[in-house]
Amino acid sequence: MIDKLSRPVNLVTARRSTTVTTTVGAFLLIAMSAPFVCAADFVVEKDVMVAMRDGVRLATDVYRPAVNGKAVDERLPVILSRLPYNKDGQAKAARYYATHGYVFVAQDTRGRYKSEGVWHMLTDDGPDGVDCAAWIGKQPWSDGKIGMIGTSYFGGTQHAMALAGAPELKTVIPVDAMANMGRQSVRHAGAFELRFWNWIFLNAGRGSNASKDQGTKDALTEMASQRFAYLDQLPTRRGMTPLRLSPEYEDWLVSAMEAGPNTEFWAQNNIVDAPEKYKDIPVYLVSGWYDSWGGNNTANFMALTPTIKGPVYMIMGPWIHGQQTGSAHGQVNFGPSAAISDQWAWRQEWYDHWLKGIDNSVGKADPFKTPVRIFVMGTGDGSKDVKGRLQHGGFWRNENEWPLARTQYTDFYLQPDGGLSQDKAATKKSVTQFQFDPKNPVPTIGGNVSSGNDILLQGAWNQKGGSHVWNFQEPIPISARNDVLVFQSEPLAEDLEVTGVIEVRLFASSSAVDTDFTAKLIDVYPPSSDWPGGFDLNIGDGIIRGRFRESLKKEVLMTPGEAYEFTIKLYPTSNVFKKGHRIRVDISSSNFPRFDVNPNTGEPLNRNRLTKVATQTIYHDADHPSRIVLPVIPASQP
Repeated sequence: MIDKLSRPVNLVTARRSTTVTTTVGAFLLIAMSAPFVCAADFVVEKDVMVAMRDGVRLATDVYRPAVNGKAVDERLPVILSRLPYNKDGQAKAARYYATHGYVFVAQDTRGRYKSEGVWHMLTDDGPDGVDCAAWIGKQPWSDGKIGMIGTSYFGGTQHAMALAGAPELKTVIPVDAMANMGRQSVRHAGAFELRFWNWIFLNAGRGSNASKDQGTKDALTEMASQRFAYLDQLPTRRGMTPLRLSPEYEDWLVSAMEAGPNTEFWAQNNIVDAPEKYKDIPVYLVSGWYDSWGGNNTANFMALTPTIKGPVYMIMGPWIHGQQTGSAHGQVNFGPSAAISDQWAWRQEWYDHWLKGIDNSVGKADPFKTPVRIFVMGTGDGSKDVKGRLQHGGFWRNENEWPLARTQYTDFYLQPDGGLSQDKAATKKSVTQFQFDPKNPVPTIGGNVSSGNDILLQGAWNQKGGSHVWNFQEPIPISARNDVLVFQSEPLAEDLEVTGVIEVRLFASSSAVDTDFTAKLIDVYPPSSDWPGGFDLNIGDGIIRGRFRESLKKEVLMTPGEAYEFTIKLYPTSNVFKKGHRIRVDISSSNFPRFDVNPNTGEPLNRNRLTKVATQTIYHDADHPSRIVLPVIPASQP
């Protein structure tokens, strides 16, 4: 399919000289001097102010197909994008769909950029989405059918609208979408993902109400430039930083960092706990093995598939956040087949089928042949590419379900000597201890992050320090730290595919009343001519905050010295550990700044003033079989 937008387009801008007011049902459209942008094959009406049920008006752009610069009269299906990142950035996608038989509508969400009102984290996007859809459905250019598009936050606005049940909504393609925020990806098993601290510090002065005053914007911009210094002063408290100048952002951040349990605070977009609220429409879930929302993407698939008729489809690639058109990230190359080269055309195929009723490749050919399509990583030759990246490789495979029905859940036990084996340790009592100092946390080197913006590395990296890791500058392996316990297998005799959800079941105790335990799965490459020191490739990680060991809904402090079993959920993956490689599990108590650091004091979340060094005890004996449970996929029969 040829993208018409690859050619130059001459735009002519005209403005209405009058004010047009039209009442449509309960919704008021006020287009005051709304500019038109015209080209031969599309026209754009900019900054249409669409009123919500409470009178707040949201800035909206409408892109329509045109012939010789005049909008077509035909009623057409609509592709809708509702986002907090400035609707003007949707121009390329909008022009594509407007020149391929759709009306494209882009809207600034409440309190962002040109829209009125006060921003709140997703909680207004259900009702606002319903009101926006109702207005769209009554326009002369709309046939009443809406499909949604968007990534991350505006993947989340798709979920919000589907959960709110907008009648006009007919299909969604949420990419790396915000969901289940009290479970993982924001409040993560009790810990807080600091990428959202970073998001707030950056966006409080970008497109916010506060940013409309230049002096206030300057103060917030200066604050954002000093994020490393503010990280050293965590926790962030109300009124104590320039964030107070943007009160809705400060309020959400501090409230979120204090709201540990998975309760009503996190109810918006909680699909896993209430899938029956989701509208029964075709859903295509998109994410990546290294994306911050990857675990929630697979969890949503598992929750929605038995609940709605859908159909529900899912694709998982070797991608970081929003990078489906890429095939490499961090220090790793997955091969050219990993990328989706045309990000708009494959979506159009889905929209054409469900919004226009076209009999096409949906249900017949990739990437729509089966409900699940996954990229199995790890079949590359391990050499360096021309940019010095590890060629980890991989291939695409279609599946009918998730998790895979043929999965063999296999225990690999932590051994007293640092080994990792399918045999349980035979000793009656065996422990390894380390000290966790909150003032010297284990640094984050890659992983399932987004909104990293200088403080976090995304994706696949050799677990080794250097100038690229701001809080671990020395070029030494992370395994050299005394607060990282390493358990690894012998070199594998055969390739081993691991595809699915991964858990570490850890028996541990602490001298503290509250602490964290972390786990990381690593594919250990042996030394080679290209990698004389080998390559320790991060595959997935996770954390558990001690006070949430029993439930994500209730805090229960620990008894110092008492052994508990902790379940640490790692992000899902699909990776072949090749013959000669080792499977490695790193256990520690911090992963910063991926997660906030537990002060080990038991003080209320985000209100601590003190820190304590904790002595951590990891058990690995017959009575305390600490282990990682790997979803092993049997080798295909010849």
